Amino acid sequence: MPDSAPPRALPALVGLALLLFALITWQVLADGPLVGVDERLSGALVHPDRFSELLSDLGNVPVAVPVLVVALAYTAWRGRAEGADCWWLPPLAGAVAMMLVPALVAPLKEWTDRPGTPAVPPAVGYYPSGHTATALVAYGAATLLLLGRLRTPVVRRGLVVLCAVLVLGTSYGLVRRGYHWPLDVVASWCLGAVLLAGVRLVVRRTTPGGRTPPGVSRSRRRSSSGTPSSRSGPS
Repeated sequence: MPDSAPPRALPALVGLALLLFALITWQVLADGPLVGVDERLSGALVHPDRFSELLSDLGNVPVAVPVLVVALAYTAWRGRAEGADCWWLPPLAGAVAMMLVPALVAPLKEWTDRPGTPAVPPAVGYYPSGHTATALVAYGAATLLLLGRLRTPVVRRGLVVLCAVLVLGTSYGLVRRGYHWPLDVVASWCLGAVLLAGVRLVVRRTTPGGRTPPGVSRSRRRSSSGTPSSRSGPS
């Protein structure tokens, strides 16, 4: 969810994510046709190995959450040091989004009661994927918070690419190792996208134009048309 995406597209993206999540959840509960496709796809993809195990570990709380904590602390410190208005809101939004992950995922696991793949011991409660949601929100929120602090487009693009690699790597590892069905992962993408949309909205509202370069006043960050200037936000 790049910070340069048009603000008007955000409600559409959130609506699409919620609609897709509702569809997948309905199919899981009703054991619908998508579940059959999901199981066949999983059978073709599962191949447990050490590499997939390591990738799946990127979604562990002790791995992903400290990355977000560092971004939260850095953003709060820089915002307060620069005397920014409501400097505490973006880091608070990132922290709340992370706390909402277990608050949402745990009840959904209990409600859907989905069994695991044949690659794991018999158990239920695999839908949606908590590791995927943790990785997406932790790495994604950290990226959204830090983007406005980076000066060059190349570095910003690199940060976005790194975030995508970490999230997709986690997702691939979970499916490849057999820890989750593919639909478990996709559903968590949808949940994570909604949570990150909230973080992005707070960041945009508290720092109009994406970021405030040192020495540039707020009145200069926008063009006469009211839209962010070419110097604002990632390219």
